Amino acid sequence: MQPAITIVGLGSGDPDQLTLGVWRTLQEAQILRVRTAQHPMMRMFEEHGLAYRSYDELYEQSDSFPEVYEAIAERLIAEAASSQQPVVYAVPGHPMVAERTVQLLRERCPQAGVALTVKGGESFLDQAFLRLGFDPIEGFQLLDASELSAALLRPQLHTVIGQVYDAYTASDVKLTLMERYPDEHPVVIGHALGVEGEEQILTVPLYELDRTPGYGNLSLVWVPRSADERLRNRSFERLHEIVTILRSPEGCPWDREQTHQSIRKNFIEETYEALEALDNDDPVHMREEFGDVLLQIMLHSQMEEETGAFSVYDVIESLNEKLLFRHPHVFGDVDAEDAEQALGRWEQMKAEEKRRKGIDPSAQSVLDGIPPDLPALMKAYKLQKKAAKVGFDWDELPPVLAKIAEELEELRAAIAEGTADERADELGDLLFATVNASRFIDADPEEALSRTNRKFMRRFRYIEEQLRIAGRTFDQTDLTEMDRWWEEAKQHS
Repeated sequence: MQPAITIVGLGSGDPDQLTLGVWRTLQEAQILRVRTAQHPMMRMFEEHGLAYRSYDELYEQSDSFPEVYEAIAERLIAEAASSQQPVVYAVPGHPMVAERTVQLLRERCPQAGVALTVKGGESFLDQAFLRLGFDPIEGFQLLDASELSAALLRPQLHTVIGQVYDAYTASDVKLTLMERYPDEHPVVIGHALGVEGEEQILTVPLYELDRTPGYGNLSLVWVPRSADERLRNRSFERLHEIVTILRSPEGCPWDREQTHQSIRKNFIEETYEALEALDNDDPVHMREEFGDVLLQIMLHSQMEEETGAFSVYDVIESLNEKLLFRHPHVFGDVDAEDAEQALGRWEQMKAEEKRRKGIDPSAQSVLDGIPPDLPALMKAYKLQKKAAKVGFDWDELPPVLAKIAEELEELRAAIAEGTADERADELGDLLFATVNASRFIDADPEEALSRTNRKFMRRFRYIEEQLRIAGRTFDQTDLTEMDRWWEEAKQHS
């Protein structure tokens, strides 16, 4: 006789809701196993003298629920293989709803030569729809508390979160929900829905979710669907929808007229405004300026979506794939002990990407890959770094400083006797040599110059403030007095 397992659902806990077929199967079982004895139906088992064994001891022996479910599936298959009678396995609710052991058995029984039969049962969802009073056709999702993430949350849908076993799980659920919902958002806790004498339905603000007692094996959390625009506006999908509308025939005339080239400069301006917020360590403006940069990405992507070339979701897919591919030390099976090794892995994977695209890295210039429109100071830094990687560089700082001195003398000579073009060329050489020095002292030249610019602005504004205090203008002062105020400003900065 082929080994066999029959899985039945015990329903939500109300004996009146147990199906007749399941009850007959339970009564006829020679070998009866239950996932847990912590279920209201066990009282009925005892009243009718049904002999059973639970797997509750595995919960105590294992460190996590996945380990428990694996152990239960393995033990059931072993028991079925060594028995002359079918093993009846009873689980809470419906076998095909939030029951990981059943999924494991469905995957493994065919390979183990065990015949598997699954019979239904009332799901806790039946009671959720009935007792909480919502229709799932309005839009509904069922999520597992142990695997909950903010990315899964969709406020426009009724959301039932099952397997909220205890206050610790409820705390994790609360923190995840708070990533999308306000702290005061009302949520509903359901305990033992449909079980007479045990049912509790409580509505609490989200921040109190884990402060409410009573969590157990029959607990769930329901977040009713919401049309609150504040919640919709926290989703990427809403941003995509808004940009699509703006570019549509019914949208904004200005947005409809724009092309890649017409708003190209906006991309640059918004990026620099975001950098200013970063430099000022200003979270309020960072939030705003990062949004403005994101808008530029959305607009350009929308233009391409309208032609059928790609959408912003393709952009996201490409980025995700690139990040996964270039971080094998995080998402793969290689190691990187420090930032230098991690960067090395990144460069290796970039080269591999090129090979997969049919590009031979050895046939390219070492200097390829630097954007032509990069600011000159930043571009000089990147050019020198690429050249240094193949050995075109000094080994130490003193020759670099000597080169700066040499270029300075050539600039002086050009100023004395050269043409305007020669003076400009020599000035460029001096700046390029100075950028070279920045690499040897681990100072990004763009950031260093930005710091000096900010320092200059602070000190110059101090001069302006002193003039205002004195009731005078720049026409009423001279360089000597301004230089004195400049030195004062240095003492304050």
